Amino acid sequence: MKKWRLAIFASGTGTNAANLIRYFHAHPLIETGFVLTNNPNAGVIQKSYELNVPVEVISNQQASDADWLRTICRSYNSDFIVLAGYLRLIPELFSVQFAKKIVNIHPSLLPKYGGKGMYGDFVHQAVLENREKKSGISIHYVDAAYDEGALIAQFSCDIEPGETIETLKDKISSLEQQHYPEVIETLIQSWL
Repeated sequence: MKKWRLAIFASGTGTNAANLIRYFHAHPLIETGFVLTNNPNAGVIQKSYELNVPVEVISNQQASDADWLRTICRSYNSDFIVLAGYLRLIPELFSVQFAKKIVNIHPSLLPKYGGKGMYGDFVHQAVLENREKKSGISIHYVDAAYDEGALIAQFSCDIEPGETIETLKDKISSLEQQHYPEVIETLIQSWL
C-alpha cells in the first residue's frame, strides 16, 4: 500500500515538526516527505536535518505563490500539508487545491485569540490578560484566512492561579505534542 506523504510547513524552532517526524518515522501508512520553511534561521532546519528529512527554504514571495507551492509539494509527492508553527498566510488557490488536506494547530481555543498576529506568546499573554479559566489547542483545516478554517479537534487545560506565560506555554506544548500527531493520523486514515 502506498504511504501518504506529509509536507510540514514551519517557521520557528520546529518542536512540533520534529515530534511529527519522529511519530511517523516507522509508520506503516504515513511518512514525512519534506519540511518547508520561510525562515532561513529557523531551528526547524537543523532539527529536520538531524532526523534525515529534506528541507526547502523559501522566500516570502514564494510562500505567497500558490503555483510555486503546488509545484514544490508535487515534486515531493506530498499528499497532506501540516502547518506546525508556520507564520505565513496560505494562498487561497493553494488552500483550494489541497482542500481538507491542509491542517494547522493553534495555541488557543478558537475562535478566541486567533487571526493575524496571534501566535506564540502573544496568544498566551492575551489569554492571561483576559483572565480566562481555560486555554488549549485547536486543530483546524486551513482556508484563505488565518485561523478560520473548520475545526477538527480541540483539547483544553485549566489555567491555575499564578499562571505565567511560561507555565501556560508548557501546558499548551504538552497538548500539542500529544494530540497533533494522533489527529493527523486519524484524518489520513479516514482518507484510506
